[in-house]
Amino acid sequence: MVRHRRRTAAVLVAHFALVAALFAPGAVAAPPPAPGVPGAPDLTAPQNELVPGVHPGPYQPWQSDTPDQALAPQVYTPSAAEDAVEPPRAAEGSDALIEYVPLSDAVARQAGVTACSRRTGPYQRQVERWLRLKADGKQSAADCRAVRAFQSRQRIRPDSGFAGPVTWGRMQLLSAAKRPNAAGRCPVRAGRVACIDLTRQLTWVQKGKKVVFGPVPIRSGKAGYRTRTGWHKVYWKHKNHWSTLYNTPMPYSQFFSGGQAFHAIYGSVYSPPGSRGCVNMRLADARTLWSRLHKGDSVYVWGRKRGT
Repeated sequence: MVRHRRRTAAVLVAHFALVAALFAPGAVAAPPPAPGVPGAPDLTAPQNELVPGVHPGPYQPWQSDTPDQALAPQVYTPSAAEDAVEPPRAAEGSDALIEYVPLSDAVARQAGVTACSRRTGPYQRQVERWLRLKADGKQSAADCRAVRAFQSRQRIRPDSGFAGPVTWGRMQLLSAAKRPNAAGRCPVRAGRVACIDLTRQLTWVQKGKKVVFGPVPIRSGKAGYRTRTGWHKVYWKHKNHWSTLYNTPMPYSQFFSGGQAFHAIYGSVYSPPGSRGCVNMRLADARTLWSRLHKGDSVYVWGRKRGT
């Protein structure tokens, strides 16, 4: 455990040193060579190398893992006084739609360069199809203009035309808004069912065929920590749960499979690569879900998160 904490501390120190350097005044990065130039790098940006395209603010974490996936919590009945305490509110702007972009794009943007991103995003082909563009999976000037227009309308920052997880996640949410269960993947039951679609990274609650909550975006388990699929039940609700392993708050926790739970995070639900198994939610969404689900309600999980 001591060695683990030391390694974790070292990783955090290195990570925040990089962040500080990235957003230091005057930081500038040269753009990559144009495609076709001898020695030019592959302009496809891997998702695991993306960073927030603009500074998220002092109170928004850059990474928000949920560490209790492998540990079932110690269940007890919270007192009325404990339940009366509401989790702290999220800092203003903490749920802003900040796209994750290549490091070079983020540095250029910070330096005042606002040109279209020339990088191919991890969701390039999906975004092209959604916008009814030529779906060749390669960034072009026309693609960038169309993606930028969408990002601007949806208040996604930076609106650089990069087809990242926030842009694609927003498109998924818009497509599912009216009929999230149009494909019938979540079974219809007489009672409440919390539906977790890992493929689209969405959740909602339905009672019979009526959707009584959502859909809303989520952040599920990353590779090696997948959110478990199949049928589950909410077996414990703990409004102010705290991860003792990583000293991390898990507001509005509703546990449904061992250490896996719905709960809020104070960072972005779009941040790659994912949680450690829990279903992360925006604070306001988790607060509303808290009042929609009860102990014993069913949870159904299906699909597969990209990259897991």
